[in-house]
Amino acid sequence: MVGMPPTPRLPIQLASRPFRLEEALRAGLSRAQLLGAGWRRLGHKVYARKEIADEPLARLEAAMRRLPADAVFSGRTAAFLHGLETSLPIAIEATLPATARTTHLAGITIRRRQIGAHEVATRQGFRVTSALHTVTDLASHLELVEAVAVLDAALHKGLVGIEELKGSIHERQGQKGTARLRRALDHAEPATESPMETRLRMLLVLAGLPKPEVQVPLYDESGAFVGRADLYYPDQRLVIEYDGSTHRDSVAADNKRQNRLIDAAYNILRFTASNLASSVGLVRRALHL
Repeated sequence: MVGMPPTPRLPIQLASRPFRLEEALRAGLSRAQLLGAGWRRLGHKVYARKEIADEPLARLEAAMRRLPADAVFSGRTAAFLHGLETSLPIAIEATLPATARTTHLAGITIRRRQIGAHEVATRQGFRVTSALHTVTDLASHLELVEAVAVLDAALHKGLVGIEELKGSIHERQGQKGTARLRRALDHAEPATESPMETRLRMLLVLAGLPKPEVQVPLYDESGAFVGRADLYYPDQRLVIEYDGSTHRDSVAADNKRQNRLIDAAYNILRFTASNLASSVGLVRRALHL
């Protein structure tokens, strides 16, 4: 329309990330324009293009721009950045020094604790609690099965080691959650390849069944490799498998593998998330207990 001012072009560095109000104003956007459908307000004076507003890294960057410089992402937010969680929590968690003046930010859970330099790491450009601090913090607060799942994942990825965790428990003596962390570590299995394998294993163990071996290579009578068991009871040659969401994409290969195991005289039980509740009874009967 004649006489209308040209629509300001947002610099590429602002189009691809959250930005503060003053940055937008310098780029030629007005406050009124930021109320339009193409933009999303992510916090006090923090905005982003609608297309990227829900992306995890955009949410984290928006949170970072609202937090003081000495804040670190912690808890499940740090776990996400360390690759221990598949999705970013709805409520982002950050830890601030006890002396920080910030008390409340919408959409951000604020913890207060003095964190040493050795407990801080950088992941994807963000300050986070170190892998060791993140794992021990979560495992000392979560219920047992989820605590073991966190430990299994961190150990399997090589983010922490057993001796590191034992040392941390020793240093935490007397602190709240230390007994819970120690119990979780007693159940940890570094070979475990997924959280659902952990949950299945713990379901069996907490029901009083013997502890199964984890990720065991299996062979036929000639010594040829025929497969690897998620969980295994050697005395009964019982293979227990958890079929996750990727099973649909590998049905043919999984069937061939199962046939090789049966041909080699292994017994097999398979479970999915939908029938996990039946696992204890079926395994108990297969073990003749």
